[in-house]
Amino acid sequence: MKKRYFIALAFFGAFSTQILAQDKKVDMAVLIEEQFANAAVQYKLLEKNVPDTMMPKTLNKLTGKVEVSNTKWWCSGFFPGSLLYIFEHTQDQEILRIAKKRLAIQEKEKHYTGNHDLGFMMFNPFGNAYRLFKNPADKTTIDTAAMSLITRYRPEIKSIQSWNKRPPFNCPVIIDNMMNLELLLWVSENGGDAKFREIAINHANSTIANHYRPDFSAFHVLDYDLSTGKLIAGKNHQGYNDASTWARGQAWGFYGFTMMYRFVKDERYLNQARNIIKFLMNHPNMPEDLIPYWDFNAPDIPNALRDASAASVLASGLLELSRYTKGKESKMYVEAARKIIVKLASDEYRAKQGENGGFVLMHGVGHLPAKSEVDVPLTYGDYYFLEAMHRYKNWILN
Repeated sequence: MKKRYFIALAFFGAFSTQILAQDKKVDMAVLIEEQFANAAVQYKLLEKNVPDTMMPKTLNKLTGKVEVSNTKWWCSGFFPGSLLYIFEHTQDQEILRIAKKRLAIQEKEKHYTGNHDLGFMMFNPFGNAYRLFKNPADKTTIDTAAMSLITRYRPEIKSIQSWNKRPPFNCPVIIDNMMNLELLLWVSENGGDAKFREIAINHANSTIANHYRPDFSAFHVLDYDLSTGKLIAGKNHQGYNDASTWARGQAWGFYGFTMMYRFVKDERYLNQARNIIKFLMNHPNMPEDLIPYWDFNAPDIPNALRDASAASVLASGLLELSRYTKGKESKMYVEAARKIIVKLASDEYRAKQGENGGFVLMHGVGHLPAKSEVDVPLTYGDYYFLEAMHRYKNWILN
């Protein structure tokens, strides 16, 4: 593995210090304060556009109306999670009231076992709630959600099955699952059984072994045969084709391995994250502003759609990775995250107040091959944008 490590000084290749320095004209403290204040206004509007029993999903570009989901939708936890980040930075009591209201309808999903997304659904909102308020009931909710998630662990493949069997997949495991391991690791570290940590480690190790190509790009979906425990194929369900590099999948994996290092302190995970981000930042199709095309191999580059949600996840992950590295390497991660935040906060990606249905960011790409959620706001894009600014303020400015 050592031969795959890289030299930090050459890390960003084409992204010169001069390009990164252009953003230094921006006062990040002021920018972040403005973004959270704007988010408070927007999310009060979003709340008005969503029925009390539902969660926001995206914006229908044809009708201009907010599309909603039930609380079992994989993105259902991002709205209350975002509200809590907004409250933390604004102390807006109306935002807190809305957050508590939305947490109350989400809480029942701690028993959900229909897919692997309990981390997104439950840890993002209730993890933030417990961090802020230390309510024992919120910890019980998190613990219960972890128990629900491990019902999907398949010892035959040492992985958590993402979706139930459905054509064309027998036992699908997707790269997104790396994000949901945080739930298991946190519970194990906070009084829970060691089995949660063991399952998370097994899954992460299987992901390194099977999900990644030699260049550190990842498949979106691995399909396994549970009867033999063998890998059938790697696919890119939401990417351009099975050999392409789907941007948000790369971001999920990068963030996930950085998070794994936080809990486990295994150098394999740290260096997996470093190599993934090295591949992305030096990719010839990474735009100068670091807001990636929805797929790095999209045939219509440079006219392909950008994905603000992938950029948000990358920015937040870069800031965490900067904490586990030193010197010029760490600084380059911070500067790249800063560049992304500044761009997302610009008029090009951040909606004007009163528009966009109440969502903060525009130009996310959900599932382009299925023509679903294309060039629209996405709840997870907002969530990780807010998280990235939260991290920048707390880790870099303070």
